[in-house]
Amino acid sequence: MSLSLDLFKLDGRVALITGGTRGLGYVMAQALAEAGADVIVTSRDKEKAETAAHAIAKSTGRRALGLAADVTQAEQIEAMVAASVQAFGRIDILINNAGINVRKPIEDFDEASWDLVQNTNLKAPYLCARAVAKTMKSQRYGRVINMSSMLGSIALPERGAYCSSKGGLIQLTKVLALEWAPYNITVNALCPGPIATELNTVVMNNPEANRFFIDNIALGRWGKPEEIIGAIIYMASEASSFMTGASMVVDGGWTAR
Repeated sequence: MSLSLDLFKLDGRVALITGGTRGLGYVMAQALAEAGADVIVTSRDKEKAETAAHAIAKSTGRRALGLAADVTQAEQIEAMVAASVQAFGRIDILINNAGINVRKPIEDFDEASWDLVQNTNLKAPYLCARAVAKTMKSQRYGRVINMSSMLGSIALPERGAYCSSKGGLIQLTKVLALEWAPYNITVNALCPGPIATELNTVVMNNPEANRFFIDNIALGRWGKPEEIIGAIIYMASEASSFMTGASMVVDGGWTAR
């Protein structure tokens, strides 16, 4: 097979993106649709999901579906996957993007906050992957992309729950890659660094914290959400067919130090 841009096309593919109504989730959903995929975006808010799907369909000409689902609840995830398959007949790409961060020192971390981060960032990807397994195995094709973080490999103070969940997600990615390789399903983790999204607004608006981040990013600036597009299209397409169990870091050079 000759290397060409055709490797990156997603025509005929169906992608499911959790937390796909804003931030990186929406940027990725839009990009996948522009590359040719039909997309399903999810949110706990049905109206937001439907609004995002409508906008993507209108701008790309692809089919798009918005579904409401709390990805920490197994029953809702099963219903989400069933509705996706009913609408589009298959699921080729799963992006486990829904995530949350709570910043507190360990001794101040209450159990409810800890559980919320773990359930959203680690349990939800496990539940979603489990739910699409039957469909992807029957197709003998799948791309599962888990949105981890550079903080899955390095640490920062007051991110005990977040770092733990994202590190665990990298390990879950490796296990799934080994288990599902015989079915032509690849499982990889995308690990963004500091990206200027709503999740990081609290850091960017704090002059001292923002300076700390800028000083540690080799490129000297926060990343733009659209700078993740190349990586996600690669990981979702035929171009990455021999990559599985891997973690791709897009962090402006932070972890190169």
